[in-house]
Amino acid sequence: MARLVMKFGGTSVGSVDRIKNVAAKVKREVEAGNQVAVVVSAMSGETNRLVELCKQVDPVHDQREYDTVVASGEQVTTGLVAMALQSAGVKARSWQGWQVPIRTSAMHGKARIESIEGDAMLKDMAAGVVPVVAGFQGIAPGDRIATLGRGGSDTSAVALAAALQADRCDIYTDVDGVYTADPRIVKKARKLDKITYEEMLELASLGAKVLQTRSVEMAMNHRVRTQVLSSFADVPGTLVVDEDEIVEKQIVSGVTYSADEAKVTLIGVADRPGIAAGIFGPLSDAGINVDMIVQNISEDGKKTDLTFTMGRSDLDRAVQILEKQEKSLGWVKLVPDRNVVKVSVVGVGMRSHAGVAHTMFKALAEKGINILAITTSEIKVSVLISADYTELAVRALHTAFGLDAE
Repeated sequence: MARLVMKFGGTSVGSVDRIKNVAAKVKREVEAGNQVAVVVSAMSGETNRLVELCKQVDPVHDQREYDTVVASGEQVTTGLVAMALQSAGVKARSWQGWQVPIRTSAMHGKARIESIEGDAMLKDMAAGVVPVVAGFQGIAPGDRIATLGRGGSDTSAVALAAALQADRCDIYTDVDGVYTADPRIVKKARKLDKITYEEMLELASLGAKVLQTRSVEMAMNHRVRTQVLSSFADVPGTLVVDEDEIVEKQIVSGVTYSADEAKVTLIGVADRPGIAAGIFGPLSDAGINVDMIVQNISEDGKKTDLTFTMGRSDLDRAVQILEKQEKSLGWVKLVPDRNVVKVSVVGVGMRSHAGVAHTMFKALAEKGINILAITTSEIKVSVLISADYTELAVRALHTAFGLDAE
C-alpha cells in the first residue's frame, strides 16, 4: 500500500464531467489499496473572474480581503470533488486550508507555507476517507485566509505530501509530462521518463510552465518524489526525482525560453567606482530583480556601456527610477527594449562535460542569431536574443544537443 497525494489543476476540474473523471482516477487508486489525499485548484477561469471582481470594486484593494475572495474558487471545487467521490462510492470530505490547518506567513497574495498539521487528516485516511484539500490557500497570523500566489496549488500539494510523508505526489495537468522542449514549437521534442529536481527547478524558473518554481523547491528540499502526468490520457508521466535515481545523465535535458524579459542599455555611463551600486541599488529597493548584466570595456577609462535585463512587467518602473538618477549617474542615453527573449539549455550532465557553451553559441551563429547577453550556472547556460528568433533558436539548440526524437 502506498500513500499518495493527487493534485488536479484548473483544467482538470473545469467542468462537472471533468470532475467526475477526477473522481474515477482517485477511485482507481483507492481500489488498488492506496491511501489517497487530493488537492484541487479552482475550476479553470474562476480565479481570473474573482480577481477581476476585486479590481472592479477597488483597484487598490485590501490584500487580506482579496485573499478571502480569490480563495473561494478552491472551496467550491473541494465540495464538488468530494460529492463526486461519494457518488462513486468512495468515502470523502472536503478540507479548507484553515481546517487542516495549513499555516502561512502574513504576506497576503504571496504567502509562504510555514507548517502543516496533518494528524487529523492521517486519521481520516487510515479510516478509508479521502481528504479533498483546497490548494492555493492557508491561514495567516490573525486567523486570516491567505493565498500562495499563482500556481500555488502545486506548492500546496507538495507541502502536503511532505507533511503526510507520502510516497509520491502526482500533479495532474493538461500535459502528459515534462518534454525536452515545448512540443508546440519543437515537433521532435521527447517526453522525459525522469528529470532531476535541479533540472526541473531551472526549467521552471526559466520559463517552463509545467510546475510552479516554489513547488519544485519544496519537493527538492523535502525529497518528495513528484510525478507530472495528464488528467486526460492514461499514460505514464515524468518523475521528478533525486539525481541518484537517474543512472544515465544527459548532457542537456531540455531547452526552454522565457518571453517575460526586457533589456535596458545605459550608454556612456561614467566608469568609476560606485556607479554600479548607484544603478542597481535603487532598482533593488523597488523590488526589481535584475538578471543578466553585461558591461563593455571602457576604451578611454572614462565612459562605458552597461546592459541588464529584468522582468518585462518591471521595465516601465525601472526606466522611471533610472531617469531620476540621470544627473548623478551621468549616462548619455537610456535604451529600453521589450523585444527580447531568454533561451536556456539545462542539464546536470554539464557538470562533467566541457563544451556546452561552445555548442550553443555555434548553433546560434549558424542560424545568424546574435547573442545580446549570457549568464550561466553549474547546470544551465542562458542567452538573451531578439524575440524574433525565439522558435528558430529553440529548434536549433534542440537539434544541436541531440534531443530530437527519431
